Amino acid sequence: MERKVSIDQTISSPGTVSINVQGAFIVDEHLSRPATPSDDGAQHDTDIRLPNHRAIVSHVALDIGGSLAKLVYFSHEPNSEDRGGRLNFLKFETDRIDQCLQFVKRLQDEYRTQNGSRARDMSIMATGGGAYKFYEEIKTVLGVEVLREDEMDCLIMGVIEPTTAGLDFFITEIPREVFTYSDDDPMHFQSPRANIYPYLLVNIGSGVSMIKVSGQRKFGRIGGTSLGGGTLWGLLSLLTGARTFEDMLRMAEVGDNGAVDMLVGDIYGADYSKIGLKSTTIASSFGKVFKMKRQGESQAEDHGGLAREKREDDEDDTERSQPAFKKEDISRSLLYAVSNNIGQIAYLQSEKHNLEHIYFGGSFIRGHRQTIQTLSYAINFWSKGEKKAYFLRHEGYLGSVGAFLKRQPKNWGRRNSFEEDPITRPTILHHGESSFSL
Repeated sequence: MERKVSIDQTISSPGTVSINVQGAFIVDEHLSRPATPSDDGAQHDTDIRLPNHRAIVSHVALDIGGSLAKLVYFSHEPNSEDRGGRLNFLKFETDRIDQCLQFVKRLQDEYRTQNGSRARDMSIMATGGGAYKFYEEIKTVLGVEVLREDEMDCLIMGVIEPTTAGLDFFITEIPREVFTYSDDDPMHFQSPRANIYPYLLVNIGSGVSMIKVSGQRKFGRIGGTSLGGGTLWGLLSLLTGARTFEDMLRMAEVGDNGAVDMLVGDIYGADYSKIGLKSTTIASSFGKVFKMKRQGESQAEDHGGLAREKREDDEDDTERSQPAFKKEDISRSLLYAVSNNIGQIAYLQSEKHNLEHIYFGGSFIRGHRQTIQTLSYAINFWSKGEKKAYFLRHEGYLGSVGAFLKRQPKNWGRRNSFEEDPITRPTILHHGESSFSL
């Protein structure tokens, strides 16, 4: 009987459900699901375990961007005496939105089986451009209510407003989520801090948006660039033939950008220490390509000249003598080029608006060490160590978490900040306990 009342309350008024985040933790990678895409097209990222949550959650959230669709949903632990659950984080390629919707449909079926026929009322919180582009398709396939939320509201209001939380949820509630990078300490986790304003949010998806957040309900987009994740993905698909972003990142891991980039050492023969440039600093992205290509063409002309008779079984001299640029080297060079550009623009915006703390989010980063290293180095170098670059382990899910947490009661708040309300009074918490409401 108690379970039936809980289900009815969840469906009729989902905003009264409180997510208990006491004891929340990120599931270790080796205990979580595989990071590679599965047969259903889903790529699973690390889950967030909520061991003390009991209530039913009757909605899922989708953030559908130009390249990826990010899904967040809650599930109870299967086949376990533990009554808690977890937040699940998955992404799909937007071009295969049909796979994403079929996955959500299976969630619907499981929810109906577990919780009864009223599960047909499970709602979908959707944000991003795809929430509008695919609105009719989502309604047709899933046959449920689709609540579209403004992308900026989910991304930004979630950051600054204690009643809707996106980035705020990660910063203040999830241990070992936010970190800084250095060569000596690649993942130095940050403790929650009360005074978070002002700061710069750099959201890197297909393109890049930079938003200044100066306080509650005080934010604005101050810049950005069209050279983002979509740029890297598009160019590398042309230059290397790679089919997935993960393939491109794997190639970049083993590439040598010095084979195609012109470095400071190529110009000076050593470090340019007077202005703080190492010999490995990139002076010109892809700067060696034209010169090496011309040298190859000259060698082809000198090798046989016009008098050399070409036999049918000969390869084309020009093609044979062209320098072989490895796709791994190209991948690494272009990754550095895009990341350096974003990092420098972010620094310039933070300098212009006097912002010390810079958070990087978006699906472009994906926990990739070279990307994080490049962005962090750019901020540290140009600011002479005066500004900090912050990263998140769930950096690609700010929008979807913001949409997920849109379903919450009036008096949602941070730790121990609830106000009594006769209608939507949340569970009373003792010191040190936490709850997020949906």
